Amino acid sequence: MKMQNVQKGFTLIELMIVIAIVGILAAIALPAYQDYTVRAKMSEPLAALAEAKTTIAEYYSATGNLPTAAAAGINDFPNKEIVKSVIYSSTSGVGPLLTAVVQAGVVPGAAGDTFVLSGTTRTDRSIDWKCKPAASDAIPAKFLPANCRG
Repeated sequence: MKMQNVQKGFTLIELMIVIAIVGILAAIALPAYQDYTVRAKMSEPLAALAEAKTTIAEYYSATGNLPTAAAAGINDFPNKEIVKSVIYSSTSGVGPLLTAVVQAGVVPGAAGDTFVLSGTTRTDRSIDWKCKPAASDAIPAKFLPANCRG
């Protein structure tokens, strides 16, 4: 009786096919992962804006007037790893405007580094806030939180 040789392991062609498939998947997954990590970082500026908007809304609710930058008590230069500064302005008849400025290099390849929360005052002393990209020097919409992309 003769015993047959049983193949053990993988052939070189099979290994090359597996390596090619892994390479293709990595080429697709890495850019998507990088976009995801930048979007995750954008939650910090949104949190800084949320803190400022609460202060402004409370002041407006109590007094019926928008606060000055000094009266708002906003930490306008936190200079953290992601948030460089928060800019507050208010214009009579227009409403409050909060701008988050992100540190350079957080958003790869972006010409801009800001996005804004725009407030509209109501007669019941409340403020309706809308998050949106800044008109100029804006972070690309794909990196902004979902409620700021519209």
